Amino acid sequence: MSRRHSANKRDIFPDAKFSETIVTKFINNLMKAGKKATAERIVYGAFEKIKGGSISPIDVFNEALNNVRPSIEVRSRRVGGATYQVPTEVSGRRAEALAIRWIISSARARSEKTMVDRLAKELEAASGNKGNAVKKREDSHKMAEANRAFAHYRW
Repeated sequence: MSRRHSANKRDIFPDAKFSETIVTKFINNLMKAGKKATAERIVYGAFEKIKGGSISPIDVFNEALNNVRPSIEVRSRRVGGATYQVPTEVSGRRAEALAIRWIISSARARSEKTMVDRLAKELEAASGNKGNAVKKREDSHKMAEANRAFAHYRW
């Protein structure tokens, strides 16, 4: 990591179907080996499966992201030869990135037959405050709560 300059943030263009930049970020995170068309097919297929409900798939997607987004996390701090897990606030950009990552990894770990089905089920579960991605956020918050005594090491 450079000490002089922070990395420049790239402009991300909205996706073609929903005109949402967050969907583009999700597709880019889901993509493996540069196969963007495959990642788009998976995401849009999952949105089609979700469409059967009364609310729109983009609303389910946004609700899932909001439910998985962490507000606090623990970071390792080395103080006087000991390493402490210090609870810190999560920035908006990092919280969004963690939520996307956790939803994708939870979807990949599910047991449905196709990735479209896995992603659709995980998004529906996360929008209902259930599923492994929400559990991951809860675990992160519990860890931060348990280490609240070390909060004074934050700087």
